[in-house]
Amino acid sequence: MDADFLLLHRMRAGDDQAIEAFVRKYYPGILRYCRLHLNDPLLAEDVTQETFAKFFQTLPRYQHCGKAANYLYVISGNLCRDHFRKPAELPLEDLPEQSMDPTASSDLRADVRLALDRLPAELREVTVLYFFQDLNQREIARILGIGLPLVKYRIKRAKQLLAESLGTSE
Repeated sequence: MDADFLLLHRMRAGDDQAIEAFVRKYYPGILRYCRLHLNDPLLAEDVTQETFAKFFQTLPRYQHCGKAANYLYVISGNLCRDHFRKPAELPLEDLPEQSMDPTASSDLRADVRLALDRLPAELREVTVLYFFQDLNQREIARILGIGLPLVKYRIKRAKQLLAESLGTSE
């Protein structure tokens, strides 16, 4: 049995400490995901909170068959798309520091942001999940409801387009 299964069982039984532990475990990643999709940090916070509210509303009928994080990403992804029907911009100030060289110039960060913004929405979504959320390809396939070969193709294509846009070699 995995830790999420036990946590979910305790949450269904009304254990407030389990609910708090669950939120503490997943909140930072979901917030980071929302910030990468929305222009407004306050809106990202609201969408993150709404994600957890929706999760807890569906908890009684939720069927755990993997990672609860995947289901949270699906909910938050849908909520982000509901807020913006057009492709979302990635806020420069909210790009995760760990993905960049700490000595990188602000020009490089701006170039990366522009390159990400230029990606088609489906490639940007896979790029954010893979490179910024550190999800594996199988998890991404489950979250997006697409096949693993398509995820692999989109990651490869995104790398190519980013390399071209940034003027680097893969």
